[in-house]
Amino acid sequence: MQPFQYWLKTEICFGAGSESKTAALVRKHGGRRILVVYGGGSCVRSGLLGRICEQLQAENLTYETFGGVQPNPRLAHAELGVQKALAMDADLILAVGGGSVIDTAKAIAHGKANPGTPLWSFWSGAQPVTRSLPVGVVLTIPAAGSETSDSAVLTNEALQSKRGLSTDFNRPAFAVLDPCLAATLPPYQAACGVTDILMHTLDRYFNPVPGNETSDALAEALLRVVLANGKKVVADPADCHAMSEIMWCGSLSHNGLTGLGGRKDFAVHQLGHALSAKYDVAHGASLSAVWRAWAQFVADQDGYARFARFARNVWGIQEEDDEVAAQAAIARQVQYFRELGVPVSLPELGFGVLDDGALDHLTELCSYGNTRTIGSFRVLTADDMRTIYAAANGADCGRKKHVICSDSRLRHRRQRRGGGSDGQPGTVDPKAGSGAPVKVYSGYPGISRQSFRGPDYS
Repeated sequence: MQPFQYWLKTEICFGAGSESKTAALVRKHGGRRILVVYGGGSCVRSGLLGRICEQLQAENLTYETFGGVQPNPRLAHAELGVQKALAMDADLILAVGGGSVIDTAKAIAHGKANPGTPLWSFWSGAQPVTRSLPVGVVLTIPAAGSETSDSAVLTNEALQSKRGLSTDFNRPAFAVLDPCLAATLPPYQAACGVTDILMHTLDRYFNPVPGNETSDALAEALLRVVLANGKKVVADPADCHAMSEIMWCGSLSHNGLTGLGGRKDFAVHQLGHALSAKYDVAHGASLSAVWRAWAQFVADQDGYARFARFARNVWGIQEEDDEVAAQAAIARQVQYFRELGVPVSLPELGFGVLDDGALDHLTELCSYGNTRTIGSFRVLTADDMRTIYAAANGADCGRKKHVICSDSRLRHRRQRRGGGSDGQPGTVDPKAGSGAPVKVYSGYPGISRQSFRGPDYS
């Protein structure tokens, strides 16, 4: 193992019925005046928000609620939350929801503890976070892993910029993980969540640092479990066993454990953030839409060795030639995304093939105006980012023909995109995950059906 420093302060309360312990955890972690943050109406309709508030009342805790959080959480909304937290003098922020709600709660906690400091200054890197309020979590959507992670994202709509912030102050004080609370997730939302969980470990697994056998083995085991249970929760989110595995994997995948000793890559996440900032697409969908293009671009960085290991240890592909094994694994992973029902190219996000101007703007957003590189497995320049976007944009990547779409046309089609807080898909069929596997072998020269033998993650 390579040297590392690791700290996870979050208390985990896991299992069916753990929701009932929320108020006791709030009091244990010092909460007396609580701002309860939530998203759309689902937690209200399900009765969850009401039950949480009843618990707080029973513990004689003061609370107020703050709803309306959207996917790809907005800076402006978080700033409103800060104002409410200041007005009530909140001493703990309680997030009831998924990643966007949790990230908004983290932002509100930083803002309340640092009145007068612009929130975006933390996300832009202009100011470090030196103090914050405790954040508690009642998780309803296994996906982002924000319930135990040191990261949070915000979208600055004025700048069309989605950025992440990593600091130990982002680690929640406690997290309630009750798989039963995810039993009514819409299929597309569940599929995007599974995709995000996979990507959090894939973006750590593909890194250039050797000699971390324990971390690699943990990552491979987690990936196998997610692959085995992912399609099950898309088909039936009330499958308590499968959902419990996915929910715990979601936390483990983004709390840093699966990448200890290595250097995080997260190029796919950065490419996806630019897509979400510009087009407001679902986060998980933005990742699957660019993953194949990224993988094909970087796979030969170490002579295909890392992707060949991924093929053998995760997908069970028995192929001696590293390049053939690597390409087979990429194909199998893309096939899995398709079976989930998430897009595997930019056109499948629902806005057609982008024109050159749109691709250039995505590259500018991702590279911060050509002022940074991304990735560690292979360091990507702005030109590399442009090449990957162009490959993901190819009309032959999708399952049907698409028209060229410019930024001006996209503005008239925004309402057609889905994957938001209510889980409504865009043009991708959410039922695709329960259908027959899509045959993709022919798209990978030199790979036979024989190369695809391995575990059946169906």
